[in-house]
Amino acid sequence: MANFYTDNKALQYHLNHPLMKKIVALKERNFVDCEKYDYAPIDFDDAMDSYKKVLEIAGELAAEVIAPNAESVDAEGPHVIDGHVKYAEGTQKNLDAINQAGLMGISLPRRYNGLNFSIVPYIMANDIVSRADAGFENVWGLQDCAETIYEFADEDQKQRYLTRVSAGETMAMDLTEPDAGSDLQAVMLKATYNEEDGTWRLNGVKRFITNGDAHISLVLARSEAGTKDGRGLSMFIYDRNDGGVIVRRIEHKLGIKGSPTCELVFKNAKAELVGSRKLGLIKYVMALMNCARLGIASQSVGISEAAYREAVAYANDRKQFGKAIIEFPAVAEMIANIKAKLDASRALLYETARFVDMTKILEDIARERTLAPEERAEMKHYSRLATAYTPLTKGMGSEFCNQNAYDCIQIHGGSGFMKDYACERIYRDARITSIYEGTTQLQVVAAIGNVTKGVYGDQMKVYAAEEVSEAMKPLQARVNAMAEAYNDIVSKIDTANKEYFDLQSRRLVEIAGHVIMAYLLVNDASKAPELFEGSAKVYVNYAEGEVAKNLKMLNSISVDELAAYGIK
Repeated sequence: MANFYTDNKALQYHLNHPLMKKIVALKERNFVDCEKYDYAPIDFDDAMDSYKKVLEIAGELAAEVIAPNAESVDAEGPHVIDGHVKYAEGTQKNLDAINQAGLMGISLPRRYNGLNFSIVPYIMANDIVSRADAGFENVWGLQDCAETIYEFADEDQKQRYLTRVSAGETMAMDLTEPDAGSDLQAVMLKATYNEEDGTWRLNGVKRFITNGDAHISLVLARSEAGTKDGRGLSMFIYDRNDGGVIVRRIEHKLGIKGSPTCELVFKNAKAELVGSRKLGLIKYVMALMNCARLGIASQSVGISEAAYREAVAYANDRKQFGKAIIEFPAVAEMIANIKAKLDASRALLYETARFVDMTKILEDIARERTLAPEERAEMKHYSRLATAYTPLTKGMGSEFCNQNAYDCIQIHGGSGFMKDYACERIYRDARITSIYEGTTQLQVVAAIGNVTKGVYGDQMKVYAAEEVSEAMKPLQARVNAMAEAYNDIVSKIDTANKEYFDLQSRRLVEIAGHVIMAYLLVNDASKAPELFEGSAKVYVNYAEGEVAKNLKMLNSISVDELAAYGIK
């Protein structure tokens, strides 16, 4: 049987990273749960065996159920019936299969009937599902909203809602509105406290809500009358069982059509406050968005994997001028570039996932007991890296995803423009990845502070210090040269002129991304040359060109030329 985990040795490589031993030990609190739960691991090897078995199940479902349903789901899409969403037939079959396999609540603690997996295998499952059908990942993968409930809700809320997620219920995050897209401070959905029954009531409209008719939703609403900024916003849980919300319409989208993107009308809908008032945007949404951005990064990698495999299969099968088109250098180069960008973005994704894992686990332990000084220092270290790497992996990974889907179409030629081939759907699905959960431009805004604070530069030094094989030393030297050029331009760039610095920020972040991904690939190729040596060589060549291009623009554009770019 086909399996999207066992057929992907790169995933198996990243699952076995050395840091996983520490991640698993911390996540399992040195394996004390085995005394309470018969399915809890007794040691590291047992935990990793569980990870692998569950990923094999996810891989089989992705290959045998979700992928075969993708075409029909794309054609049918969801519908609105009596103010609620009815999934496409294939989507419902996917959900049923996932639930029967017990794949909901993967990362939730066992006391809420979850599997207590770390972030890495959860993100890996997202990667696998996205390869099969990116739209379905938005239905299944939004269970990461449960992480926000786990981190900030009270124990009663956790018991009531997290157990339902583990049992198979879906989630959504209701943030954006017609006049509040990227600018969430402009959210105006009204939350009013009802003194009579001690409940909150929500009134207003939400738009562009992914899986908007989910069983359980996290809703950002204005709880403080008379406010107009983020300080007046709070986070709420809405339970569909309570009613009060109707789906006005499902947006007609370019891609990910199986995922219902809804316009919602709240009419005195009952809701529960999460955590403290006024922290909805300032604290809770920021945590939620970081989780979501990591999810979109994994979705981007999964789509890139699908594009690569479709391109290779077609290029081997299609004959022109008496030979398969993969034998033509122009086509072979395109496929090599797709593979290099895929491997680079996946390397960055799982590096980020490990940083997030360490951060969240240590934060969770800190809620149970006082951390030792060295643990607190470690949490601060990984939190700094997770914050820096999340916008980088989302921004770079989603842009590569779009490029790879484009090149997949190009390799198919005229056939790629037709619905007869999966690449047409992959191309449409890819486009949203660089838009939702913050556009690439907003990822630059989130990342640029890590350029000026030296976070990326410091981590480059860590990668440069790693011992690599003799075969990889020439490539490492070339990446070192790119890192030196990056640090040099960062030290010289004019940060005093805000408009000028904002204009140049994207180029600085891109250089940082290329250098870091090049380091990661070179180091991976040193350990597993059979998997990554080719991609490392191709990517370093590509990165050198992109770094040189960005450096030229950084050095060419002067403050005096801002007006030419429409900046006053």
